[in-house]
Amino acid sequence: MTATTLVMNELQIDGQLKSGDQVFPTIMVPECEVASLEDVLAWVRENRESLDAKASQSGAVLFRGLPLATSDDFDAFIRAFDYPNFRYQDSLSNAVRVNRTERVFTANEAPSSVTICLHHEMAQTPIYPSRLFFFCEKPAEAGGASPLCRSDILFDRLCDELPQFASDCEEKGLLYTNVMPAENDPTSGMGRSWQSTFRAETREEAEQKMRALEYSWEWLDDGCLKATTPRLQAVMELPDGRKTFFNQLIAAFHGWKDSRNDPTKSVTFGDGTLLNPQDVERAAQIAEELTFDVPWQAGDVALVDNYVAMHGRRSFEGTRAVLASLVAS
Repeated sequence: MTATTLVMNELQIDGQLKSGDQVFPTIMVPECEVASLEDVLAWVRENRESLDAKASQSGAVLFRGLPLATSDDFDAFIRAFDYPNFRYQDSLSNAVRVNRTERVFTANEAPSSVTICLHHEMAQTPIYPSRLFFFCEKPAEAGGASPLCRSDILFDRLCDELPQFASDCEEKGLLYTNVMPAENDPTSGMGRSWQSTFRAETREEAEQKMRALEYSWEWLDDGCLKATTPRLQAVMELPDGRKTFFNQLIAAFHGWKDSRNDPTKSVTFGDGTLLNPQDVERAAQIAEELTFDVPWQAGDVALVDNYVAMHGRRSFEGTRAVLASLVAS
């Protein structure tokens, strides 16, 4: 089999979101059994521009039925797209992760009981990826789906139902405050230490990096770091004119809770004014209405446009292994 004979068809299943003539997410499966990983890689290389465009328009593409089983297979699949790598070490992500390869790491080390709410990856920082890959090495025994939500459709709904809130988000932006521990805390979905986050061994090194990024900060008596971002966008305008609800607002209000963080104090508008919790709650409800839960199967890969679609993680039972990779903006 060669790349020209590998045929991938779009599959429709229950729960996909329909918007005009688009279906979210796009699900692609091979027409017949694929002989080898090399056939898949050749097909990706041949079609990567159209696949990238499909992800940008749809928000996400789920590839199913391909012969991928290991983190090395996943790494090879990613490399076939020829995207620039965004290393986890270089990110300001607040999640604890473990690298498998240079490009591949665990999605989040938070306990299975923790629900990770919908968010755009690293939208609570000044540096964020443009694309995300997820790979299901092993699905959970129960639960563990990855919810996906189209943020352009969400923002349209917010403009209709909560026009003042939508306008304030777009005009004022947001400030995020996060208390980082002195050592990685894998029991929390936001437990990455300040040393790891800023790649700093000393407080002085961390302060130098925060100063360059225009953060404000406070050192706490227990060695933790309370850091507040500069004003960040809450709404992004895409090149085609669509606007997306690009932020971590839902996750901050619902999920930024651990022994160090209080979600009611984690986010404000960019001018320091408080958000109306009812508005945020309604935004979260609409997002759930627009959400598709990826029912992971072993070997699945999802390509997500981080500017268009939010993602998260449902709680689960048993062992679940979902890996991730980031693409530089």
